[in-house]
Amino acid sequence: MHRLHPRVRLLWMGRAMLTAAILAGVAVGIQRFIAPPWVPEWAPVAVFVGFAGLGVVLAVLRYRVWRFEVYDDSLYLERGVLTRVRTVVPFVRIQHVDTSRSPIERLVGLASTVVYTAGSRGADVSVPGLEAGDADDLRERLKRLAIRSESEDAV
Repeated sequence: MHRLHPRVRLLWMGRAMLTAAILAGVAVGIQRFIAPPWVPEWAPVAVFVGFAGLGVVLAVLRYRVWRFEVYDDSLYLERGVLTRVRTVVPFVRIQHVDTSRSPIERLVGLASTVVYTAGSRGADVSVPGLEAGDADDLRERLKRLAIRSESEDAV
């Protein structure tokens, strides 16, 4: 099974830090305008440290679990820290495949491959944390396999 690029941990940790900073800012506002005087002044710092620490731990655990594999007839993904999710995407269900790179992904040299499938709502699947060239290669490989399976399925 293929693993994601290790730099994806930095991306996930950065998002956790941003979320922790926003929550600490909310805690400052609550402390300043709503909280009773007995609430300690260091409470926003504790909120930041707690949520940042939790985010870093979850990013490391998430990286350790995230895997994917391209088989002869499907794409298999395994992910999840608290709830393990295993997804099989048959190539005959693939409608199209994209490669996306957010500004932060470009900054750390990563990209994501997004697979759109026919079927139920929210039927798209993303493989994050790939180097740009690897994401393009995966997109092209999935595209070729989907086109081949379409012609085999039409029998």
